[in-house]
Amino acid sequence: MARGKFNQVRIAGIASAVPERVLTLADDARVFGATEIERISQNIGVQQRHVVSGDTCTSDLCHAAAERLLDELGWERGSIDALIFVTQTPDYFMPATACVLQNRLKLPNSCAAFDVNQGCAGYIYGLWIGGLLVRGGCRRLLVLVGDTTSRLVAPGDRTVTSLFGDAGTATALEFADDAPPLHFELGTDGSGRDCLSVPAGAFRHPHSTASCERTERAGGNIRSDEDLFMDGGEVFTFVLREVPRLVQSIMTLAEVGISDIDAFVFHQANRFMLNHLTKRLKLPPERVAIGLTQYGNTSSASIPLAITTELRDKLSHNRQRLVLAGFGAGFAWGAAALECGPLCLPPLITYTA
Repeated sequence: MARGKFNQVRIAGIASAVPERVLTLADDARVFGATEIERISQNIGVQQRHVVSGDTCTSDLCHAAAERLLDELGWERGSIDALIFVTQTPDYFMPATACVLQNRLKLPNSCAAFDVNQGCAGYIYGLWIGGLLVRGGCRRLLVLVGDTTSRLVAPGDRTVTSLFGDAGTATALEFADDAPPLHFELGTDGSGRDCLSVPAGAFRHPHSTASCERTERAGGNIRSDEDLFMDGGEVFTFVLREVPRLVQSIMTLAEVGISDIDAFVFHQANRFMLNHLTKRLKLPPERVAIGLTQYGNTSSASIPLAITTELRDKLSHNRQRLVLAGFGAGFAWGAAALECGPLCLPPLITYTA
């Protein structure tokens, strides 16, 4: 069972980076009309999002975040034993982008480096794997998590165009005797794999002239089979089925109640979904972090980005109890209950290509 706790694993710091290019509702209104975009924005709660331009990749954003975090922590590069890169938008099919980042960050050749292909639950998976590595002998490691989902979005598909933004993050983990325990629970229901996917372009359905042709689909949306597809209704049903149980279960595992938690940080899917989870779980709204208004749904990066933008003032100076929950593509989900802080939390980085 992917459920348990780690002792002696400390989160030392988190840094986040977003691209400088910003798209707003006004940009979307020029494509879909102001009335339609106003209706969409009221549900998803996104006013703007940062998106990459040119040849900027997820690794560039994560590299910027990691450089800043290592500098502010004062960690020697030679002290890093492992690098985990979690993304669904890598630089290449091969090699692993983690190997590229190991070189760019000038980490030692003794550093293990590997990619993890996970989306909206990716940050929890990354922390969990990082915790396993620390308990297995790594003294220090980096978990780099991010996505540039805007590269997968068809500009004529209103179901996703106004929702997704891009971000890269870096989290530093280290062995510490006095670290409070980290509690994790993870799960998967692969029967929902088609509900949030890019159907073609890899090896099951290789790239072809037909696969990259954008045509009109249901609801008048225009996309190709190499663009992101989202069945919002099925995703919402999945979230309501699994996430309330997941949050309750992780709190039971950690032996805490709602009143013990300083902040709940969920995957920033959309405001409607976050509000619904808040009501279903009877959580105090002021303790549920909402960070998507200015950044959109940044997939795997959304939880650490929300921590660095919404909780920075408190976590930079105080210890806090958090419940984190990620859920989405796969269908995969994961939650963590932890106590951390004070953390090294550099100000948000705006990446300029």
